[in-house]
Amino acid sequence: MRASGKLTLDLISSAEAVTLPGLFLRRCERTPEAEAYRQYDAATGAWQSYQWQELKALAGRWRAALARENLAPGERVAILLRNGVEWVCCDQAAQSLGLAVVPLYVTDNPENIAYILRDCDARLLFVRASDQWQALAPLRARFPGLARVLCIERAATAVAGAGIEVSFVSDWLAGEAEAMSAGQVDAHALATIVYTSGTTGRPKGVMLSHHNILWNAETVLKLVPCYREDLFLSFLPLSHVFERTVGYYLPIMTGTTVAFARSVQALPQDLLAIRPTILVSVPRIYERAYARVQQELAQKGTLARTLFDAAQRIGWRRFEAAQGRGAPPGPLANLQWPLLRRLVADQMLARFGGRLRLAISGGAPLSPTLARCFIGLGLPLLQGYGLTEAAPIVSANPTEDNVPDSVGLPLPGVEIKLAGQDELLLRSPGVMLGYWNRPQDTRDAIDVDGWLHTGDQARILNHHLYITGRLKEILVTSSGEKIAPADLEMAITSDPLLAQAMVVGEGMPHLAALIVLDPDAWPGLAKTLGLDPADPASLQATAATQAVRGRIRRLLRSFPVHARVRIVWLTLEPWSVENGLITPTLKLKRVEIARRFAREIRELYGAHRLTA
Repeated sequence: MRASGKLTLDLISSAEAVTLPGLFLRRCERTPEAEAYRQYDAATGAWQSYQWQELKALAGRWRAALARENLAPGERVAILLRNGVEWVCCDQAAQSLGLAVVPLYVTDNPENIAYILRDCDARLLFVRASDQWQALAPLRARFPGLARVLCIERAATAVAGAGIEVSFVSDWLAGEAEAMSAGQVDAHALATIVYTSGTTGRPKGVMLSHHNILWNAETVLKLVPCYREDLFLSFLPLSHVFERTVGYYLPIMTGTTVAFARSVQALPQDLLAIRPTILVSVPRIYERAYARVQQELAQKGTLARTLFDAAQRIGWRRFEAAQGRGAPPGPLANLQWPLLRRLVADQMLARFGGRLRLAISGGAPLSPTLARCFIGLGLPLLQGYGLTEAAPIVSANPTEDNVPDSVGLPLPGVEIKLAGQDELLLRSPGVMLGYWNRPQDTRDAIDVDGWLHTGDQARILNHHLYITGRLKEILVTSSGEKIAPADLEMAITSDPLLAQAMVVGEGMPHLAALIVLDPDAWPGLAKTLGLDPADPASLQATAATQAVRGRIRRLLRSFPVHARVRIVWLTLEPWSVENGLITPTLKLKRVEIARRFAREIRELYGAHRLTA
């Protein structure tokens, strides 16, 4: 253990940990009285703190109770819980017994959850509340292997089991605490089955070993260090392997405290209450923050916009100079910066709690516009890249060599190369064991030399990796032009008015876009166009579609002519996990959106809509 200034580097290596429960026990033994977790207690209205020694005792009770279920090593336990101490205890207890944990998204729909329960043949299911089980109970016949459901919250009335025993965790936990043990688990044994989002079909179960995850977490720390004094705010679901590795196992490895956010909706308040030093997020959260700022600037007027733009511009030049990529700002800019920092930059950083040392973005591409804005205003934003099949981090930008347009440098020990159609291939100790019960899919994904075929198109420049598209998400127009729609969609949704977008045009003469407008920004635009914002017909009025097309034209002006969007269809109804149009990781379900809006797409491409 060594100190770096006021920061303490206290790493437990993967070799010392051996397994994930081994990592947990080593941490509990090394820093027993340090704060492990912080969780909001709704009953008291206060944040409750947990020491590592408290978690060790609590996890021991969970392990003793789970051992009484007499499940064989390798059998599956499904977790349908929001982030919290209960998630940690369930995960550690199950893995210490050699069981495979299957995390589920609490926002996922019952049909998809039922499919996963059947596919993995889960024996136990943990849920927060009985109503989660009641939504699944009608589908009981689809997952006959499930033997018991355990609820965290006690119901006021009896819970119908649909032929399955339903119990409450408070009754189920062992009365006497038993010592937590790491068990006799092999480092390369199956630790978890993580189901991919399924943007184009049924999700596949990715099998990851203890060593896959431990190696990945330890290797991330070689590029992006983390210290015992850091404080994470965890709000991405632990069912997302990005959050699970970087926001859960990695902090155990470094002895860092994790606070569990109450919800995404309460995130702005929790940021102010917790004041984290590290935030792990997907781009959508930064997009929402950016949209709010843009809306506020529009209300404040010209002076506020002028100050904001000046702060962003000078701040970006300072960042580029610090990275060794450009000349520093001139004397006048240096004189202006202290005032701009106080009036603009510090106000922006205060929204994130005012103490962020690192803001990490992954899971999807980050818009260059957003990166330039936040970095220019002093947010230490680092973009990375990964995929579930790699446990998951493949590359990351270190603070001293941060190229925001890229997804960073490959982690030490990750080999990468480009194959046909510039597909990115990688090889590392983090690569999955395979897909659950899908041997052919496994052979298709991992070749005989151990290279994982990612399906992502990439380029490599000055050792940095750039993701340029998806092989399966390339649109080919009737003129033979190949276009990556995700790049266009990312540019389009940088406008606060345009909350969600999907570009279409396979086999068509030009591109069109389905656009979900921000409900708070739409009334202002409608009134300027002389339209009634409450009238659904206003969304398809020529004035509205032309105004949106004009915005999109400006946003896409740097793209080739064949990648311009010519026609649009507008709606205010958001695409959500609940209505089945995005995945729990907030990615578009393209096939489902195209099916749901097939009539609208056909109308867009009608002869009367082919306007320039």
